[in-house]
Formats: sequence, structure tokens, C-alpha cells
Amino acid sequence: MADAPAWQGELYDLLRSFDVSQFAYVPDAGHKTLINRSIEDTDVHSVSLTTEEEGVALLAGAHLGGARGVLMVQSSGIGNCVNFFSLIKHGRFPFLTLVSMRGDFGEGNPWQVAMGEATQPVLEACGIRCLRADSVDEVIKVASAACTMVYQSEQAVAVLLTQKLLGAKSFSTG
Repeated sequence: MADAPAWQGELYDLLRSFDVSQFAYVPDAGHKTLINRSIEDTDVHSVSLTTEEEGVALLAGAHLGGARGVLMVQSSGIGNCVNFFSLIKHGRFPFLTLVSMRGDFGEGNPWQVAMGEATQPVLEACGIRCLRADSVDEVIKVASAACTMVYQSEQAVAVLLTQKLLGAKSFSTG
């Protein structure tokens, strides 16, 4: 992982400093370092999901069992979670998701644009506050604020890791 940006390792360390021990994810290049570190860390449970909404239920169960978790998804998977987001509001449990954005800054794949545009409004309509990280300088500050809101104030927060931060994937039209 020597070629991974330093902020990704710092983000994992930040999550662990908040006692996050449940890492739920759908495989995604934007979360590669977090996923790999969680798999290698014998002190946490790293769960590969078959679909994103399973992560919402897993985090609800983690909270009920006294553990802290994070859901790592791509923006295109947020639409799959909408019905399950009602669990967060009705059950009033803390919720943190890290969302690698697609369909915004520099997107070359037209299929990613619709959900990329809808991600933040959908999350907010479901009662989940969105904090955006557009640059390396913002990531740890934004994620730290989100962790405080989630794990100390028991709020629902999504950290949107934008394409300005992650970079747009290249997409061939030919």
C-alpha cells in the first residue's frame, strides 16, 4: 500500500481511534486502502456485502451490540439503500457512511451521472447529513467532524469523498 495516498491510511487510523470495529463494504477502488487495512486488522470485523443496504442493517446490529461501524460504498450504491435508511431514522441509531463519489467532477461515464447528482439530495431526504471532502487537506477534518457527530451525538452522517479528491476514472467512449 506504499502507493496509496497518505490520507487514506490516516482515515483508517482516525476510524480506529473512534473505536470503529465493524467495516462493511461493497468492493470499490475509492475505498481500497480502508478495505485492505480492515481485512488485515485482526481486531476488527471486515464484511464484504453482496449489496449496499445490507451494510445499513449490519451497522444497526453493531450499534445494538455495543460496537461502532462504518459503511463504505460508492455513490451509485446509495440508491439501493433508501428503504433501509428508514431504519436509521426510526431506530434513532448512529450511522456513518463513507461514499466514494462518481458522476460529479470530471465524470466520463454517463451511467454514473444520474446517481452522482442524486446522492446528496437522497441522503439528506432520508435524514442523513452530508459532509463533503473535496481535497486532501479536508479529508481528516471532515471525517473527524463526522465521527464526532456520529459516535458522540448519535447522528447519521455521510462523508462524500468527491471526485476532486479521488480523481475521475477514465472511461473510453470508443
